[in-house]
Amino acid sequence: MHLIFGECTFMEISNSNDIWAQMTYEEKQHQLFLKQKGILDEFLAHGAISQAQHDKSLHDLIEKMGESE
Repeated sequence: MHLIFGECTFMEISNSNDIWAQMTYEEKQHQLFLKQKGILDEFLAHGAISQAQHDKSLHDLIEKMGESE
């Protein structure tokens, strides 16, 4: 489920909260990783950071969160 903050209905938020409450710690951590990776990707796409900055930040994020690429 992809919800864009500020464009959600109450029902979507409620359902999202129910789903979040049922997720394991590992699933929540993975979702957090995906959100943070998405932000890095958006920064890169809009020229806010360089490819090198993106790659370094992504590498650090992967290491800190124990994710695989």
